[in-house]
Amino acid sequence: MIKLAAMRAELVPALDSLLALKLRQDVPAADLQAAMTYSVMAGGKRIRPLLLLAVVQTFQADLIPQSLPAAAAIELIHTYSLIHDDLPAMDNDDLRRGHATNHKKFGEAMAILAGDGLQPLAFQWLSDCRFNDTIKIKLVHELAFGAGPLNMVAGQVADMQGEQRTLTLDELKALHQRKTGALLKASLLMGAVISGIDEKRTTALSDFADHLGLAFQIKDDILDVTSTAAQLGKPVHQDQAANKNTYPSLLGLDGARSALTAELDSARHALDPLVASTDISLLAEFLTELAN
Repeated sequence: MIKLAAMRAELVPALDSLLALKLRQDVPAADLQAAMTYSVMAGGKRIRPLLLLAVVQTFQADLIPQSLPAAAAIELIHTYSLIHDDLPAMDNDDLRRGHATNHKKFGEAMAILAGDGLQPLAFQWLSDCRFNDTIKIKLVHELAFGAGPLNMVAGQVADMQGEQRTLTLDELKALHQRKTGALLKASLLMGAVISGIDEKRTTALSDFADHLGLAFQIKDDILDVTSTAAQLGKPVHQDQAANKNTYPSLLGLDGARSALTAELDSARHALDPLVASTDISLLAEFLTELAN
């Protein structure tokens, strides 16, 4: 089985080339193209598209080439959400991935429009994928469900409203399962759709995604406390300044680290139903990275 580092080295450049090419082709308006391209191509770990591709690599590796546009579509949705989250009306951030946020470079109106453009473009790319219509409809549904008002958007609403009070641990988990976890889960389930795996394996991936999403957010909360702005590429200690509910604020730093370990362990166990018939080492590597 290919290692995550090798997959990242091979597929992220291919993904980035596809993103740049299709943005040039599909966004002819120069100012809008510049704003959309700026944030999409600003870097980042491409975790969400890589999760989709890791599932395909695990179960149906020959479908990797035609899966790249679906992976790219996920990155468009993720980027649109970051552009809007950074706006003054939301998190009011000046830096993202070590660069000025979109609204700082292009102005608030153009940043809003860049996000507005990326969201439907993602579904255009999904509809153009080289899969049959049944698979394309399922892909559109998974991405819309994960990014929509029941999940990612609802999580952002809960995050903003939560600034007015202290959430319980269960409330904080529910918030982050939607705000952060839902798009990660959609990425994995879209990979399952492409791979055509059965219900048992899909359920295992869904359970894995639930714990992976929480682990991802807990690690992000910890890094906001323990890292520098240079390390993260964005301001640190922002959560405390904005009175946001986080795992360190609720559990303390040691408690947050223990919660991270627990979620990583649960994510590993969620893959147990696959072990007998599948090499899950590629998926497990995402957990190893979060543990470090």
